Amino acid sequence: MKPNWQSKTLQNDRIQLFPLEEDHFEELYAVANDELLWEQHPNKLRYQRHAFRNFFDGALLSNGAFIIRDKKTNEIIGSSRFYDFNENFKTVLIGYTFIGRQFWGKGYNSDLKKVMLEYAFQFVDRVQFHVGATNFRSQKSIEKIGVSKISELEVAYHGEPSKLNFVYEIIKTND
Repeated sequence: MKPNWQSKTLQNDRIQLFPLEEDHFEELYAVANDELLWEQHPNKLRYQRHAFRNFFDGALLSNGAFIIRDKKTNEIIGSSRFYDFNENFKTVLIGYTFIGRQFWGKGYNSDLKKVMLEYAFQFVDRVQFHVGATNFRSQKSIEKIGVSKISELEVAYHGEPSKLNFVYEIIKTND
């Protein structure tokens, strides 16, 4: 049975993840409209409105996308999503994540991943991540939370050409 990834708000003491809706476009684009945010990403043009619109439309279609808000200020800090759930292999991917630069280096990304992993492991045994081969910041960030690189793969993002990505994976533990 396929989980409804957006069935509830996910949170910890610092952040809340709300299911992405069409009316979040302008607020989220205000965060994404930063050329330096995307400089290492496979699609370096996502700061441009048309490229971000394509990204946003894919997020809505995924039925697994969230906006991320700071709990204290209610400010949108970025977005992430669950996608490519595989019931047979009990896997799901987490990705398409971006966080505004003013939140970098402050633990928001690790908080986000922990919240999403905790939720995902209620339904799956393995979580994978696609990270662009030239996205060194994201590679370092994902490795800090104990995720291991397992392979390399050409990935076609929604409405975009294929790009080389590294595949990372973390396996559920019974701690």
